[in-house]
Amino acid sequence: MTKQVCWIAAAAVACVLSADAAFDARPVSISFWTQKEGSIDVAGLRLNLPRGRNDAVSGVDLGILGESTYMYGVQANLLANLVSDRAAALQVSLYNDVDGMLTGVQFGGWNNARCGEGFQVGLLNLSDEFYGVQFGLINRAILFRGFQVGLINVIQGSDVPFMPFVNIGF
Repeated sequence: MTKQVCWIAAAAVACVLSADAAFDARPVSISFWTQKEGSIDVAGLRLNLPRGRNDAVSGVDLGILGESTYMYGVQANLLANLVSDRAAALQVSLYNDVDGMLTGVQFGGWNNARCGEGFQVGLLNLSDEFYGVQFGLINRAILFRGFQVGLINVIQGSDVPFMPFVNIGF
């Protein structure tokens, strides 16, 4: 019986390794201090101890500093979440940055999205183009459709570019 269990376990490991090689994605990635993990994607869990960098992450990204080109899922890192292209995610960190399109929620001290749809909740919320809600001490957008709630609310492309407490972009 133990031999059968060993053969089944070995076959399962072989299947996982061959699938990993075929799709060039890892179900789990633990990064210690990498500049870039190449074109390897993570579909599952990525742990950044202290820093991880992959092209695409789908699933859960946890640690200290997480970087990727694409992020789909939950990204919760202590210092920073950095996405250089597209994110459909919940980002939670001291600093959240999406240099492309964000669809989702950023929750942190400083939130930045070049273009976004969803919610930004933090002390400082910045976006060039945003559709949704910004809730923070300071909110700034160039083109904005939605609600800003905070002490300082700036919509640079609006007829009324500054409003304290609440600002609405149409």
